[in-house]
Amino acid sequence: MKLDLNDLKLLHLLQLDSKQTNKALSIQLNLSVTAVYERIKKLERDGIIYKYVALVEKQKVNKSFVAFCSIKLTQHSKNNVIEFEKEVAQIKEVLECYHVSGDYDYLLKVIVSDMKEFRTFLINKLTTISHIGSTQSAFLINEVKYTTAIPL
Repeated sequence: MKLDLNDLKLLHLLQLDSKQTNKALSIQLNLSVTAVYERIKKLERDGIIYKYVALVEKQKVNKSFVAFCSIKLTQHSKNNVIEFEKEVAQIKEVLECYHVSGDYDYLLKVIVSDMKEFRTFLINKLTTISHIGSTQSAFLINEVKYTTAIPL
């Protein structure tokens, strides 16, 4: 799908606040409410907008301990990769998992309440996954920038 300038502006506005009304969006875009509605529906149908979520303040739900775990597999066979990815995707504490280049094979973003819960996660969940050769963890000190918005 070819996105025009209004589509890009609309996507930007929705990424900032997806609960804005079509009327509020129409004023900002200088389009009719119907045009905004139709554009949003088309973006959804085309899979450009695929989900709406609520962002939750970590501290207010007692989940402010963030760790980044680097994972090295024992071997890089197709089966090991598929099995690891399937197992790690089922762990609720893992918010994000990326297959990366470099010294390690995967980078995980993990969220728990504190170091004690992280240790429990590490021992009872992460290290039970097949084909992990080694792990290295780094802990969040300060969140300098956090956004979910893709620059358009």
